[in-house]
Amino acid sequence: MTDKSTRTPTVNSVTQSAQPFSFQQVRPAIFAELQKMGITSPTPIQVSAIPAMLAGHDLLGQAPTGSGKTLAFTIPMIEACDTKVNGVQSLVLVPTRELAIQIADVAEPLAKACKLKLTLLYGGRSLVPEQSALRRGPHIIIGTPGRTLDHLRQGALNLKSVKVFVLDEADEMLDRGFAPDVERIIGYTPTTRQTALFSATMPQWVKLTAEKHMRSPVTVRVTPDKEAPAVIEQIVYEVGADVKLSALKVLLDKRGEGSVLVFGRTKHGVKKLATRLVQLGYPTAALQGNLSQNAREKVMADFRSGKLPILVATNVAARGIDVSDIDLVINYEMPETAELFTHRVGRTGRMGRAGTAITLLTAVDFLKWHEMQKALGRRIAPSPWPHGELARDPLPMPSPQSRQPRQRSSGGRPPRGDSRPQGSSRSPRSGGQRGDRAPGERQQRIELHSQDAGSSAGMSALERAKARHQQRQPGR
Repeated sequence: MTDKSTRTPTVNSVTQSAQPFSFQQVRPAIFAELQKMGITSPTPIQVSAIPAMLAGHDLLGQAPTGSGKTLAFTIPMIEACDTKVNGVQSLVLVPTRELAIQIADVAEPLAKACKLKLTLLYGGRSLVPEQSALRRGPHIIIGTPGRTLDHLRQGALNLKSVKVFVLDEADEMLDRGFAPDVERIIGYTPTTRQTALFSATMPQWVKLTAEKHMRSPVTVRVTPDKEAPAVIEQIVYEVGADVKLSALKVLLDKRGEGSVLVFGRTKHGVKKLATRLVQLGYPTAALQGNLSQNAREKVMADFRSGKLPILVATNVAARGIDVSDIDLVINYEMPETAELFTHRVGRTGRMGRAGTAITLLTAVDFLKWHEMQKALGRRIAPSPWPHGELARDPLPMPSPQSRQPRQRSSGGRPPRGDSRPQGSSRSPRSGGQRGDRAPGERQQRIELHSQDAGSSAGMSALERAKARHQQRQPGR
């Protein structure tokens, strides 16, 4: 789907101070609502991106996490909507349900102030309420690709009136997992739409893919001032695999008043680690893909409010989750890519606050860490563990593999794993896998079972069992 590929895209660079901008230049209703939120001055990404989008340019926006990207596209897309026009006029696609909800929390007050209707579309819940909301004619849609495509295929969603199309976290949205759905959704939108992509990282392959669907996009790149002190302190510790949990416990014991976000790699591993921390007395919950939507929302609400100070999460939480008071990020397990590492670390040190990111490396991680440093373009040398000797975890977590096999009675089959002597047969006379039961004992057990049944049907079963037993006896 390359509706704009016939045009030769040219990328222009816009610096942080290229165009002076203030919120007084937007609709009075938006300006008033921003004042209610306590937002008075635009951030660098907003200073550059909002005027470019208001002027109708397609845009590639790159800025550090926590820099105000959401308002940078929310304000222009609301400005583009007209209450007199029926139909969806602005569409935002995001990779996760949590990010969709977070963007809606920012956009909905502004939309309501302009008498515009907004609808969320994401999986993990029934389609029916969303279908009802779509019938009421929203002007703005914020959704995940899979659920948005479901409504398009069912005819519940029409995108023929879209004026502004935004991809947030563009690097992940255009990665192999999301690209096919994104391409299909783009096919439902007009070729005259305005397209904007925002992300903390913007690899070259993302630009090349994105420009197929963009017209001479403006590039807005906001980088931290090199002379400014680093907001996020990054530390890497070498630890043994058998004392890694003890190292995590020490870090959690030394945590401050802010929230702590601990990253694992897999859903199972995150759940297991959170369970272990709860057993050890730490107020912890897990955020991973197998949770129901209600459970995920409750976990995030408790974490944002500070009721839950420690969250163990998969990479889903690294994508756009905006919790301003995360003081410490711990990479308990290494991420798969440098981009994911950047997003994980970016959960702390947001909006000018100081933060710390600690990565725990075991021996198997060193090669991967070396390659990741090359991709990051910086070197963070691992340090020896500084907080004294670490003990091994004294209480390993129970697992299905650690359960003892159920013991059978002396006359039954031995537990799985007991084997016959090599060369032995399964004949009851040879003491094989069926146990050392003698034929008479087996017949007696059958007779007892039949007597308990106490019916003619039971006697027939006994006769058949006797006949089968006699056929198996050698020499008869």
